[in-house]
Amino acid sequence: MKKVFFLAGLIMLVISCQQTDTPRPRGYFRIALPEKAYVDFDTLYPYSFQYPVYSVFSPDERETAEAFWADILFPDFDGVIHLSYKTIGSREDLEKYLEDARTFVHRHIPKATAIYEETIVHSENNVYGMIFRIMGREAASALQFYATDSTDHFLRGALYFHVPPNNDSLAPVIGFLERDIRHLLSTLEWDASAI
Repeated sequence: MKKVFFLAGLIMLVISCQQTDTPRPRGYFRIALPEKAYVDFDTLYPYSFQYPVYSVFSPDERETAEAFWADILFPDFDGVIHLSYKTIGSREDLEKYLEDARTFVHRHIPKATAIYEETIVHSENNVYGMIFRIMGREAASALQFYATDSTDHFLRGALYFHVPPNNDSLAPVIGFLERDIRHLLSTLEWDASAI
């Protein structure tokens, strides 16, 4: 009887010790997102708005930069919103700037799976524009936008990260910063005296 128990125990031990290797699903690091809070950007620029306290406003100092171009840097996320500003001198200027904004968005088509457009209207501040959400794992810029008063001012922005594009893992940060872009647009005001 001892031999039967010993043999049964040995068989159970051998069967239960067989290891099957199953790969774990790929995961991403947890990203700590700060609390939302904003400060006023109100200088000698022809536009003003509120931007997040966890970002840094920096004038664009590249050689190719034009007057009133700037960056909103997000050091914790290694990201940036590039802002470019143009003065509208004629109806042709406005049409050109609108076409340029669409061209910049459409450059992402090879990597995009979809591009969603949303009209922005804040008539109380004379701000009209669009937000473009560019879907796709390898799209370089997940969010772009423009705002204008249709007569004097045109502001375009694009969100980029200084990491290889992987919008699946960046999705929480992109969603978080999209709310900041929407806040920026809702608080945007024009100042004609600064032109």
